[in-house]
Amino acid sequence: MTYPDLLATPKDYGLFTDLYQLTMASCYVGEGIADRRASFELFARRLPQGYGYMIAMGLHQAIDYLTNLHFSDQHLEALRQTGLFSHAPDGFWQQLAAGGFTGDVWAVPEGTAVFANEPLLRVEAPLWQAQIAETYLLNALNYQTLIATRAARLRDVAGPEAQLLEFGTRRAFSPQGALWAARAALAGGLDATSNVLAAVQLGRRPAGTMAHALVMAFTALEGSEDDAFEAFQRYFPQAALLIDTYDTVAAAKRLATQVAAGETQVAAVRLDSGNLAELSQAVRSHLPAAKIIASGDLDEYEIDRLRRAGAMIDGYGLGTKLVTGDPVNGVYKLVEIDGAAVMKEASCKTTLPGRKQVFRRYQGGQAMGDRLGLMTDTVAADEQPLLQWVVKQGQAVQVPESLDAIAARTAAAVASLSIPVRQLDHPDEYAVTLSESLVELAAHTRRSAVSQP
Repeated sequence: MTYPDLLATPKDYGLFTDLYQLTMASCYVGEGIADRRASFELFARRLPQGYGYMIAMGLHQAIDYLTNLHFSDQHLEALRQTGLFSHAPDGFWQQLAAGGFTGDVWAVPEGTAVFANEPLLRVEAPLWQAQIAETYLLNALNYQTLIATRAARLRDVAGPEAQLLEFGTRRAFSPQGALWAARAALAGGLDATSNVLAAVQLGRRPAGTMAHALVMAFTALEGSEDDAFEAFQRYFPQAALLIDTYDTVAAAKRLATQVAAGETQVAAVRLDSGNLAELSQAVRSHLPAAKIIASGDLDEYEIDRLRRAGAMIDGYGLGTKLVTGDPVNGVYKLVEIDGAAVMKEASCKTTLPGRKQVFRRYQGGQAMGDRLGLMTDTVAADEQPLLQWVVKQGQAVQVPESLDAIAARTAAAVASLSIPVRQLDHPDEYAVTLSESLVELAAHTRRSAVSQP
């Protein structure tokens, strides 16, 4: 028996969706409304617990998906073989076979700070196309926005000089997720990733150290921890040595003696366990010229605690808590169909109608608050509209940005926020108000819905 490759490539994008997207598309075709112009917006109803902001990320993958979306003959046959579409209208199959994505997309640039209920992206397309796109868009933007936000918070806490390394591949939710996590982490402010494939594909140099296994293998076979260090440095003289396999301070003392005797040089060491604040201080006293990298289930809260405790740490390896955690629970909701605004009014899940724009007000480079309004609202002199036109009639209209450019936007976006909004504990709520026109449209849409028989 052979197992299929469960890897999603552009040729598979047509089927990378939830079943109900396709069953609804079939219904739309059968009822003659599949080509009605629809607008869906992707946003988060609330920020992750304890967060004062989010950093939008994943737009590049969203555009790649939409501009490559198609249904091959193999896709259509696979759908027929399920037996679920035996009553689907003939037009459904014709629609899938003939069409890719032909709509428009508006989105905030990657690296932009965003807040609850503000659209990260809006799709304006024939109803069936916009519907099918929901699953992949949420997958791409939700996860990368979470990673980028965590990366931005880590950078904000650690400071601009600390070296921050993404070590999360083994803890990410899938091989594909690991690649996206590496990209989002770099775009969010980290310096490098240990994922070799991600680094090569992104034009970066991978970064890493060594594992305890190397030390244990040498001590079992060759006789000592120092033999392991010597052997590793023979091939990687500038690499960080992992010195906490047995006795961290004792290892640092022995290395310091060798450095003083001119027998070796130690560029960096890594600490992965124990009281990192105390151990880093002890290691610094013995190896003052070596950089100290800390790892071991670290997050922004632990880095903040270490800095307050006087830790002598130059950089951090971030893994599990960077690539996992409370999700960004983004949703994708219909806001307009054939020019008519619509809204959801379910308890605790009410949405705002109409095609919207986010107007950010700046003063002296500082973000002073947002006005969530309609696309037709007038921009005030001190405001900047955030959503940009990125796909027109199915074609990308902007050149892809470099990770460096996105990371620079992330850093500027975080710096533009007030300290109380950025703080880790009980952050202040950033001011987001609704425009008068949006409030009026919501009231009108609600009244219209209530008046329906």
